[in-house]
Amino acid sequence: VERCMSVMQSGTQMVKLKSGTKGLVRLFYLIVRSRKRLAGCPSVSFCFPFPPVVIDSIYKVSEGRQSEIFHRHTEGSFDPSCCFTIYHGNHLETLDLITSNPEEARTWITGLKYLMAGISDEDSLAKRQRTHNHWVKQTFEEADKNGDGLLNIEEIHQLMHKLNVNLPRRKVRQMFQEADTDENQGTLNFEEFSVFYKMMSLRRDLYLLLLSYSDKKDHLTAEELAQFLKVEQKMNNVTPEYCLDIIQKFEVSEENKKQNVLGIEGFTSFMRSPACEVSNPLHREVHQDMEQPLCHYFIASSHNTYLSGDQLLSQSRAEMYARVLLDCWDGPDGEPVVHHGYTLTSKILFRDVAETINKYAFIKNEFPVILSIENHCSIQQQKKIAQYLKEIFGDKLDLSSVSTGDPRQLPSPQDLKGKILVKGKKLPCSLGADAEEGEVSEEDSADEIEDDCKLKPCFGNGATQHQVESFIRTKLESLLKESQIRDKEDPDSFTVRALLKATHQSFNVNLKQNLDTKEGGKKSHGRSLMGNFGKHKKGGLKYAFNSASAWFCLVEPCRLARRRKTVKLCRALSDLVVYTNSVAAQDIVDDGSTGNVLSFSETRAHQAVQQKAEQFMLYNQRQLTRVYPSAYRIDSSNFNPVPYWNVGCQLVALNYQSEGRVMQLNEAKFRVNGNCGYVLKPQQMCKGTFNPYSADPLPASPKKQLILKIISGQQLPKPPDSMLGDRGEIIDPFVEVEIIGLPVDCCKDQTRVVDDNGFNPVWEETLTFTIHMPEIALVRFLVWDHDPIGRDFVGQRTVAFSSLVPGYRHVYLEGLTEASIFVHIIINETYGKSKQLIGLRGLFSKAPKAGAAEASGHHVRKRSIGERILRRTASAPAKGRKKSKMGFLEAAEMKDSTS
Repeated sequence: VERCMSVMQSGTQMVKLKSGTKGLVRLFYLIVRSRKRLAGCPSVSFCFPFPPVVIDSIYKVSEGRQSEIFHRHTEGSFDPSCCFTIYHGNHLETLDLITSNPEEARTWITGLKYLMAGISDEDSLAKRQRTHNHWVKQTFEEADKNGDGLLNIEEIHQLMHKLNVNLPRRKVRQMFQEADTDENQGTLNFEEFSVFYKMMSLRRDLYLLLLSYSDKKDHLTAEELAQFLKVEQKMNNVTPEYCLDIIQKFEVSEENKKQNVLGIEGFTSFMRSPACEVSNPLHREVHQDMEQPLCHYFIASSHNTYLSGDQLLSQSRAEMYARVLLDCWDGPDGEPVVHHGYTLTSKILFRDVAETINKYAFIKNEFPVILSIENHCSIQQQKKIAQYLKEIFGDKLDLSSVSTGDPRQLPSPQDLKGKILVKGKKLPCSLGADAEEGEVSEEDSADEIEDDCKLKPCFGNGATQHQVESFIRTKLESLLKESQIRDKEDPDSFTVRALLKATHQSFNVNLKQNLDTKEGGKKSHGRSLMGNFGKHKKGGLKYAFNSASAWFCLVEPCRLARRRKTVKLCRALSDLVVYTNSVAAQDIVDDGSTGNVLSFSETRAHQAVQQKAEQFMLYNQRQLTRVYPSAYRIDSSNFNPVPYWNVGCQLVALNYQSEGRVMQLNEAKFRVNGNCGYVLKPQQMCKGTFNPYSADPLPASPKKQLILKIISGQQLPKPPDSMLGDRGEIIDPFVEVEIIGLPVDCCKDQTRVVDDNGFNPVWEETLTFTIHMPEIALVRFLVWDHDPIGRDFVGQRTVAFSSLVPGYRHVYLEGLTEASIFVHIIINETYGKSKQLIGLRGLFSKAPKAGAAEASGHHVRKRSIGERILRRTASAPAKGRKKSKMGFLEAAEMKDSTS
């Protein structure tokens, strides 16, 4: 390993393979940010002549020619032993590399896997500290415009503006001079900048909190720290040894360590550590009862996992399965393929997908994987699918040893550990056991794409272009009306309705412009229609038409009535389906059998939730249901999953490749049980029933009252879509808190606006919420930048209510290294229609001024430190009106508009 590290730091010339090019020769090397080892692993980046790849962003390193890029370069005579691929980032981007000899490839693969293992084993505290150090270093390097390793006062002023700090220049210069201690006066090196940054980051709110428990001292003894942990943080079994361990771990002063006291810097580090984050650290592991029937769990479910973008034209990637619906079709040379039927998405071999699933299915945990087979293949290729499943998965498909004791009950996730369940059609019992094949309904297809959205080849047959275009226009108008209920969840995102509307408008314009176009113009006119998709779709959809004699259009005019569709199914594939038999779902029908999975499109599920919510909930106590996105969502957008979770639907399938609000809700929901993919439903959803749309759905159960004090913010950046980027004006932030769950629980509230301060704004405002069913509620923290004509999104963090921890907590915004908001949480239990309580002490009732500690009766032993903190922290809130409370009463109308 040491030899690998040495070689990687020296650098290796490799060929970087890219799509559509022959490859680029580049020097790749490892940068060690710090020689200090953290949990056996240095802080490192994998660097090349582009932005570096940080090691902990690497998902996996695969050997040989396994990636899609390598498969495209079939003409290249690359030795597989010289090839490897690095998958990194949130979107599993690939870096495909070729070395000059197998030994170099082996060196890099070994070294990278060693570094990845060290980081994965690293404890959360070390990781937090490493991330902070990396951020400070990166901030310094970005501020160093001329690259001389020094920052002058003007570069500091520019950095302050970038960090949203609004301090008087006199104070900035004073801190600059105090930090500038070496012989090279007038500039700060990195060590001096680190001191400057610490001085600038000293927290008044934390200092006052420390004073309130330290008996007027500027430090906490072990006994005082224990009192703080018990009273404020609601921690049990706090021992003197535990408190001494905190002091030794977080205190920076050696003198304080010897005296076993915790100063302000150590206290700040502790409060910003994972021990004081908003979510329960125990929820990072599986902690729920995993021995209940499968139908008692919410199950993480993806839709068209193999697609990397939209539903019509995007690339299919086997790698997307590593994170499961297989749309299987006949392929060339007798090999079944996976792709989205009736669309122009690319194809991948079924065998490759199955091997990828087998390789990564149980890396994170051993709980079962449900594999949904969408079968559109001939009998011959179905047998090939069954053969590959048996060969590749082997004993993972063998469920003979699984026993529930009750034939009417589904097995538990614990019973099915290490198993893969095949969800698909099963031959009817009425068919003889010796029959090798039979016909089954195809209408339960979990990915059935409505005929209006299929790309079908249309031939002339006497139909003029004008007739076909008129028919398309009529259909688009119909689709616009039908899509209205689907686009209310996130009006700022790209939606189906926007796509259809843009296409419809463009179609009318093009039709008018081409009234006099001759026959030879048909091809270009067709391109303009689909070209309009490209203009409005994120990532750019492309048109794809054949010759003028046979071209693609959006509809098939000859098909006006829906007919019941059937497909032939072979016995070998049918026998692999045990507990997850796909059943057509026109309505909620329970025939008493066990092991059926009802598949609803979001449209039909929406109707069922509206009309039969309690019946739906009762069915979900015995069987599995799957809700999948409408075929109109050709842009891979997502519907709101919450109404379906509210009636106990287990498999709410989402487009995991589409980021945004819905996926943030989904991730927060499944993070509550170690991110294992299974979350136990509330007891009230597993036995009995209730009306989720009632004003008091569970009158006999206690409610939870959440008293949330929004105290301050730290290092809040400028909005990601800011027109001027870092040069834009300093933000005016405010915090919005949203509760998401049963309709009666859904509400929003927000703080006032703090003007011109994103670095350390202070709000000190209390928001109170009552939650009827806390087990399924989600709490969403959003930070916005107030603007005279609206607001700009800064960041968010979504947490399950059941994961909230009481006390003083930091809420770190997702995807932003240092940005956080500091809150105080109290959770009370209430019965009936009790009035909301306010149970916070007035520690931060007013914006403290210099000397506020003395005015409130606290005496500071070392006045210089206290005065320095109070003087240098410009965090007092600006005068600003409080925005009107968003009562979100429209949540009560969710029954009429759940999308």
